[in-house]
Amino acid sequence: MGKPLNVGIIGCGKIVAQYLASFRRLEQVRLVAVADLDTARAQEVADSYEGVRAVSVDELIAADDIDLVLNLTIPAAHADVALKAIAAGKSVYGEKPLAATTEEAREVITAAREAGVVVGCAPDTVLGTGIQTARKAIDDGLIGSPIAATATMVTPGHERWHPNPDFYYQPGGGPLLDMGPYYVSALVTLLGPVVSVIGAASHTRTERTIGSGERAGQVVPVNIDTHVTGVLVHASGALSTLVMSFDAVQSKSPNIEIHGEKGSLSVPDPNHFDGDVQIFRLGGESWETLPVSAGYIDSGRGYGIADIAATPAGAEPRAGGALAFHVLEVMESVLASAHTGAPMRIASTAERPSAVELAELAALPQEINS
Repeated sequence: MGKPLNVGIIGCGKIVAQYLASFRRLEQVRLVAVADLDTARAQEVADSYEGVRAVSVDELIAADDIDLVLNLTIPAAHADVALKAIAAGKSVYGEKPLAATTEEAREVITAAREAGVVVGCAPDTVLGTGIQTARKAIDDGLIGSPIAATATMVTPGHERWHPNPDFYYQPGGGPLLDMGPYYVSALVTLLGPVVSVIGAASHTRTERTIGSGERAGQVVPVNIDTHVTGVLVHASGALSTLVMSFDAVQSKSPNIEIHGEKGSLSVPDPNHFDGDVQIFRLGGESWETLPVSAGYIDSGRGYGIADIAATPAGAEPRAGGALAFHVLEVMESVLASAHTGAPMRIASTAERPSAVELAELAALPQEINS
């Protein structure tokens, strides 16, 4: 804390552009190196960002001038890359999910604790003004005690736009593990940790056809469930209903709704950092849009890393490993319940991350979480 984090990126695929855009305006983060199995792709990123060098994965992990490794590899590689970085004494921040399984994720958390380094994980969208304004409305009692929530994400499939969608349809992928982290992280941020779940799941097709890019027309196999539903029981007693689908076409429902004794909230897409929060009050006649009142203004992917840079030593980051592990266990348990038909208890827990006051992160002093 008190100085920029020197960051190295492993994995220079499609998502890296969004992180680069944030890093260019965050004083708390300094990008120094990038690596990818495709060396040309890493070099292209390095050439686009002044002062950044392209190196091999092993060189990046061993580099003395890197404090934190940003892991943007595919989900199946998340744990392996994280463990290697931790073994080299580096903190890690990964794209979601934390690992392909809770067993692998537990290894990451344990190794980081023993090494005295920090684990962070996407999504950091929960730090933006959308989810945080909704969080403040709940904390301020605008809807009374929360009773229930719904979280809905439906799309006909990422193969329609993604040029290499294979991993979405293999173990570690699927609508819940791919998009669920945004929704479950938001639900835990809004309503607190989950103590039990029950799930059901299905899939409609055994293969998908790529719709864009050089591989357009190629067929990829489907080896996971592509429509998942679940009910999450929060420690507070609130019940959340989750629908995640790569099979359905579109939904008119808000991405997330929170229902309380005194009103209901319409919460914006948790895959975005902003958006309108609306409230329908008990006895009211229409939805009202709440003013933006909390969260990092104009934030984007990578703000979770800047938040880590500003977190006091020894404190758990808001987009930290404990939350990511809990979210992963919740999702894995929904899938396990779907296959067994039995409710599942959640062994882990995570403290509801501290609220984010309305602020522009790049302009703040370093001790923002103290």
